[in-house]
Amino acid sequence: MLDDIKKTLWATADKLRANMDAAEYKHLVLGLIFVKYISDTFAARRAELTARLTNPDDEYFYGDADPADIEAELEDRDYYKEVNVFWVPEGARWEALRNAAKQPDIGKRIDDALTLIEAENPKLKGILDKRYARAQLPDGKLGELVDLVSTIGFGEDAAIARDVLGQVYEYFLGMFASAEGKRGGQFYTPASIVKTLVAILSPHEGKVYDPCCGSGGMFVQSEKFIEAHGGKLGDVSIYGQEANPTTWRLAAMNLAIRGIDYNLGREPADTFTRNQHPDLRADYILANPPFNISDWWHGSLEGDPRWEYGDPPHGNANYAWLQHMLHHLKPTGRAGIVLANGSMSSSQNNEGVIRAAMVDADVVEIMVALPGQLFFNTQIPACLWFLAKQKTRKGEVLFIDARKQGRMISRVQAELTDDTIARIEAVVAAWRGEPDAVTYEDVKGFCRSVPLAEIAQHGHVLTPGRYVGAEEVEDDEEAFADKMQKLTEKLGEQMAKGAELDAVIRAKLGGLGYEF
Repeated sequence: MLDDIKKTLWATADKLRANMDAAEYKHLVLGLIFVKYISDTFAARRAELTARLTNPDDEYFYGDADPADIEAELEDRDYYKEVNVFWVPEGARWEALRNAAKQPDIGKRIDDALTLIEAENPKLKGILDKRYARAQLPDGKLGELVDLVSTIGFGEDAAIARDVLGQVYEYFLGMFASAEGKRGGQFYTPASIVKTLVAILSPHEGKVYDPCCGSGGMFVQSEKFIEAHGGKLGDVSIYGQEANPTTWRLAAMNLAIRGIDYNLGREPADTFTRNQHPDLRADYILANPPFNISDWWHGSLEGDPRWEYGDPPHGNANYAWLQHMLHHLKPTGRAGIVLANGSMSSSQNNEGVIRAAMVDADVVEIMVALPGQLFFNTQIPACLWFLAKQKTRKGEVLFIDARKQGRMISRVQAELTDDTIARIEAVVAAWRGEPDAVTYEDVKGFCRSVPLAEIAQHGHVLTPGRYVGAEEVEDDEEAFADKMQKLTEKLGEQMAKGAELDAVIRAKLGGLGYEF
């Protein structure tokens, strides 16, 4: 049911876009969905309070108060804050916007509503993108968009409303990433990759950090994982950083709509040169930094304490990201990072030296090779690095080759299925010797635990395919000569059939006067 709603909403919203660039339009749509949600949850809380204030059996009962007293009591912001509901001033409530949807100044009205909401909710200051008055949509399209968003019913149950909104938001983020092509992946990591990272890291409580957080998908999946494993929202503290100002706002909205408390730094900023959390030591780090950035270096980074394993090359940030993560890990923490495949084997400009130092220091825990075509924005093959300062299995690295585990979900994109992710999660749990896990065993062609000495013999290359070997093929016990006889006969039949088809085509073309 919800899947149909999401698809219908997207199809309609995309149609309203007309010729507007998806990157610009994204903020208009997601901003309106955000306002609709906080307005709906505010209205639902207000209706609940009205019922409770007038119910003699409820602890909130307001005696013999007349309607005016009740109305005044409903304006007490503490009632809303205590259940994590944003206060929405009267002029900014959705009904006011919906009633004005056909007015020519609807863009300015939306901007004014956002200004009011920000003024009443300090947590949202600087986050809501007020660009509606200058939106380059054809006449009437913004009003139609307001009408479309009005059809999203979040209901009166706060938990259900949050789930509906979260799913719609996540679906739209993914579709916008697809529509934007290359640029889209800068703010959105496909869900199956995030799920794999989270499944292997198993965050349960503590500080979770993403130094290039995009739209916040890593945090959302972490919270989902915690709740699915019996924990509760708030068991982790969220810390993030993002350089792109509009994406930074998206992340804040994405977390705010789910009631997740967060610290994304004072401002959007470059992680290397303006680190917003210099003293943070995290329990879990999840990140999908942009691959192979060449223009990241700044003179102020010379001799930075983060470069514990060697100076990263100025022309590629991959090993700067890895060392940044290690620097911000607690001694007992774990990190999971998505990087380009080249990071596993490159020896250019000191990268091989840094990788060897990291392997020898025993901070590389697990390496996972991913299938191709997982990303919206790049065909560069990717891998997952997992780092830990205190490994449960010292002196070994677990290699997993998941390159053949992808499933195509469209003509151009693949994903890792939940079954595949569960298989990887089970292998890791067994390898770490976690409670209730089965005994770990190497699986030819899929996974192998390798001692550091063997990795050193291979020049500290960390490509899983080099270590896991070829997948064992089941022997059908048919003699080679018999098998070749059958295959040759089949090929002969197919070639004869091909010759027949060639003759038919020649005859047909000849009949039309096109002989050859």
